Amino acid sequence: MPDKPLSFSATCALLILMAEDREMSNPELKEKYGVTITGKERTTLNEGKFVTSRRTGRSFSHVLTDKGWHHASELVRDGISAPGTGFAAAAVKALVGNLQRHVARSENSLAEIFGREEDLPPATTEAPLDRPSAAEVAAAPIAIPETSVARGSARPSDDVETMIRKAYAQLADKPNAWVSLTRLRPLLGDAPRAEVDAVLRHMIGLPDVRLVPESNQKMLTDEDRGAAVVIGDQAKHLILIGA
Repeated sequence: MPDKPLSFSATCALLILMAEDREMSNPELKEKYGVTITGKERTTLNEGKFVTSRRTGRSFSHVLTDKGWHHASELVRDGISAPGTGFAAAAVKALVGNLQRHVARSENSLAEIFGREEDLPPATTEAPLDRPSAAEVAAAPIAIPETSVARGSARPSDDVETMIRKAYAQLADKPNAWVSLTRLRPLLGDAPRAEVDAVLRHMIGLPDVRLVPESNQKMLTDEDRGAAVVIGDQAKHLILIGA
């Protein structure tokens, strides 16, 4: 059953949590923005699984879910259609509607644009000694297992982007699922590494594609680091291809 469209006030609450990229309590929201997420807005966002709220003391704290981030990316791509009047509403619609230009130019996702500095992966600051450089990552060979796809002959007609989309569809266990490049690369047959990376760098600017780093860098294996694609001096490990 499709979600009901969010009201303009609920949409704005979602956008505030996106911009803050952290859990915020109602007292914090009141102090910083003069609003709280209560009543109908909180119920709508919680029931729609856009926001998770928990009681902290005598108030509530709220944080955006993965579904909330996805909906925010759709708002950036398609613009805000929820009713709203006045210059404040017009400004929100204009800023959100034109944020896509920056996403396309910078090749960054919304999570990276609004991500807090302390959450950035090591690649954006000082690289660990055991982490390969961008040049080493780009040149690293990929071990291709004996799968039916990998055993096939050179692609007769499919271009690399089509191959990536087909491999993603094969691996994604549900719509808008995150898939690791470690699992995706072996399904691309004999496509050259440099060509695949170039296509991935192009695809991050498309409205239905997101490439992000693994948020928990401690979970990364050497194989994960080797399969990453470096975009803007940052290693990306996960891909999502949405509606």
